[in-house]
Amino acid sequence: MRIVQVTAFGGPEVLVVNRSPEPVAGAGQVVVGVSVVDVLSLETQLRTGWGTEFFGQSPPYVPGGGVGGRVVSVGEGVDSGWAGRDVIAMTGDGGYAERAVVPVEALVPVPDGLGVREATALLQIGPAALSLAGAAEVKAGERVLVTAAAGGLGTLLVQLAHAAGAHVIATARGGRKLGLARELGAGTVVDHSEPGWPERVREAAGGAGADVVFDGAGGRIGQDAFGLVASGGRFFTYGVPGGSFARIDPEEAGRRGVSVRGMEQVQFVPEEGRRLAGLALAEAAAGRIRPVIGQTFPLGRTADAQRLSEEGHLLGKIVITVP
Repeated sequence: MRIVQVTAFGGPEVLVVNRSPEPVAGAGQVVVGVSVVDVLSLETQLRTGWGTEFFGQSPPYVPGGGVGGRVVSVGEGVDSGWAGRDVIAMTGDGGYAERAVVPVEALVPVPDGLGVREATALLQIGPAALSLAGAAEVKAGERVLVTAAAGGLGTLLVQLAHAAGAHVIATARGGRKLGLARELGAGTVVDHSEPGWPERVREAAGGAGADVVFDGAGGRIGQDAFGLVASGGRFFTYGVPGGSFARIDPEEAGRRGVSVRGMEQVQFVPEEGRRLAGLALAEAAAGRIRPVIGQTFPLGRTADAQRLSEEGHLLGKIVITVP
């Protein structure tokens, strides 16, 4: 079968299509015939060699932390009823392949009324969005700022905050992204690549600042966004597209009464991740949220998919499709 390997740390060109033997399900495992692979911006950073002290990747390795497809075989001790079912699953690594071995307890069934492509796009951002929105406890009439609002996770947070009755202020770069945020429910959109954007956000928030800030941008944008939290507000920082998390002064947060939560809010033990993924799929099947898939690439063009992810011009999510 075909796989895509990171052959060395570096640019997208280090992603190479190779071949590997067909996997066999062991006890408690299934083999998923992969039809869709989720693409995360984190994977592009890990490919460069960033974060090795935390994540431990060493080339050559097969990236891909989440897949969707159909169960083609089951191992010893696995209910045969899983065979032929459409599922999504976290794989850790190894998802950039035509088939993937997955522990049966990692499987999340795709509900009727939802495609595998859309379900896979929600596999990682769906639980993150529900966790963040739940922790924020957004109330009707509150002012909610979402940075990087046209990204995969940002688009869901805009929808969830809007559904809760908040006035959503969305920041992104460029007219297409801002237009998408407005379409999804943002009442105010601000281009955070333009000088003076924090002042425009503060004005939209009534001068006092936002009650809740979801920072998916990180870096300097995230630091500026922290300054826009109203006294007693809630600040969530989880994004690193800018190359680093937003640097937050804990003393300042304490003086202003701002609660700060970080990556722990979007990292889950497996059982919780599966529970939240199931809830996200149910919400999508019912039409209450929708993942935005900006572009798809075939497995052989994985390098192009990661290159586009790094460039930051895409709306929503990128997924890889496997014939």
